[in-house]
Amino acid sequence: ITDGFSISKGDCLVFLCAIVFSVHILVIDHFAPKVDGVALSCIQFFVAGILSGVAMMLFEEPRLDDILAAALPILYAGIFSSGVGYTLQIVGQKGMNPTVASLILSLESSISVLAGWVLLGQSMRLRELSGCALMFGAIILAQIPAPQRRKERAGEA
Repeated sequence: ITDGFSISKGDCLVFLCAIVFSVHILVIDHFAPKVDGVALSCIQFFVAGILSGVAMMLFEEPRLDDILAAALPILYAGIFSSGVGYTLQIVGQKGMNPTVASLILSLESSISVLAGWVLLGQSMRLRELSGCALMFGAIILAQIPAPQRRKERAGEA
């Protein structure tokens, strides 16, 4: 346990993942109106599979018996997380403000932390609770409509 503010390797990885996730949302926002959502999802699915396979070959020592033993979890994660998850994200994000989309999609992390607390009995420190509250507040604030300008209101009247 450290006193004061500290940044660990895990914190840097989470920050890096948040940046990549934001870029992913902007790419979806750019391409979703221009192409078929299912086709875009299929492209993402296969690109993620190929990149993961390349990373596995570079950084791991894969053995066929280990891969076959983990076939069900690999297929579950690959099909549901990548295939179904990407497709639902593309369909749901089509025509949506990317800022609001990123906040709503980020709510997943808060829900998983709260589910671990409620369902698994995991303990939460003030840091985790503050993060959940901050995310929830940002999501609520992002959905509040901006006040109209006086000129716009005067023109409508």
